[in-house]
Amino acid sequence: MIARRLELYGSSACPFTAELREHLEWRNEPFAEYDIETDAEAFRRLQELISGSMAIPVLVENGAVTTVGWQGRSCSVSRLQLHRPHKS
Repeated sequence: MIARRLELYGSSACPFTAELREHLEWRNEPFAEYDIETDAEAFRRLQELISGSMAIPVLVENGAVTTVGWQGRSCSVSRLQLHRPHKS
């Protein structure tokens, strides 16, 4: 049996990221969490995974997006204060 690899992309500013994290912890699901607000590389990976308007939290299983948002709710990435380097 192949082990599931879960990745949670979200932000500390998004309450639905916290709710999904708590759900995964309650289910004893091991996962890696990435804060796209402070981790530029995680933000880049998320952009590659999702096309169109971006919302978080995003749950990725074995490299494929399985969930966008949590229980019908999400935070818009455009409303977050992302710390991205400015292009010159």
